[in-house]
Amino acid sequence: MKRVGVIGGGQLAWMMATPAKALGIELVVQTPSPDDPAVAIATDTIIAPIDNADATKELARRCDIITFENEFVDLAALFPLAESGVCFRPRLEALSPLLDKYHQRCYLEKLGIPQPQFEIPSSYTRLNFPVVLKTRRHGYDGQGTFIIKDLATLQHKLSTSHQSSEVLLEEFIPFERELAVIVARAVNGDVVTFPIVETQQENQVCRHVIAPAEISSGIAQEIEAIAHTLMKSLQAVGVFGIELFLTPDKVLVNEIAPRTHNSGHFTIDACATSQFEQHLRAVCDLPLGHADLTCSGAVMVNLLGYEHAQDDYLDKRMRISRVPHTHVHWYGKQESRPGRKLGHVTVLLDERNPQVAQAIAQKIESLWYPE
Repeated sequence: MKRVGVIGGGQLAWMMATPAKALGIELVVQTPSPDDPAVAIATDTIIAPIDNADATKELARRCDIITFENEFVDLAALFPLAESGVCFRPRLEALSPLLDKYHQRCYLEKLGIPQPQFEIPSSYTRLNFPVVLKTRRHGYDGQGTFIIKDLATLQHKLSTSHQSSEVLLEEFIPFERELAVIVARAVNGDVVTFPIVETQQENQVCRHVIAPAEISSGIAQEIEAIAHTLMKSLQAVGVFGIELFLTPDKVLVNEIAPRTHNSGHFTIDACATSQFEQHLRAVCDLPLGHADLTCSGAVMVNLLGYEHAQDDYLDKRMRISRVPHTHVHWYGKQESRPGRKLGHVTVLLDERNPQVAQAIAQKIESLWYPE
């Protein structure tokens, strides 16, 4: 039986539990708090910060392979462990160009992958306003992302809250839709992509995912080619999430997450292999599974916190579960706060109809959020 060490104990690690059991894999988790979701499902746990390399050294002693639930690690401190023989999948060299968003942009530019224009901010910008200012590290779910409308606002931001070395500027893209794709690469180089989805954001936080996205075959082939190029270049092993902008005349890469991703949660209930099983298959050198939909389509709705409370919202979850073809996934978090991901709902569709998907998403949200 293989033991997989997971750095990070949030819901992404928690959702590895079911496929791990089916595959005969034990999970050992390094996470900061005994209340983190994955502690409840782990065979063994090390309570320590994500970026504590000494804790990761102990994690390596207890398992065969180490993988990542999030990207908040200290890579420089982990390289000596890799050099001593610890097996990281994806390998640390695959993470190096991606964890800093400016380095990620430079890497994509080198590969010729289409993306927004970008630059390091200074007292002026060559980009036209509005521009997007992003923190280079540790930004997620809209945190550390700001729309800047003029030079005065940019200069104020840089002088009061963000140093130029900590952020980058990106061209603002007036996209038609946001898309995403989950891609997996095996140790032997096999690459499998999941159905491309449309993601719908509010304040840079994903609210809904509709699978599959209503796009042309040409756009789909372009996105799949981007995914293959990226994974082959990085020699990555595991599952990555790629977020994209669709404009009237092109597709641009927004961001890459070197891990399982919120846009792929629908795969648990709607695909032959979930993104979490696929990730474990990849890192354990097992054959990758089929990623096809097992239904006509699906809509996934994030259950986001909207208040500060200690509540499991059981009544609301029960009402949501009565919606036909609904699967409710609750992460077991002890505390709600605005914007926190507490769970998600996947509804399987009998037909590919964007209007029906939107109506179902609105129905779920009406049952979840207060009026």
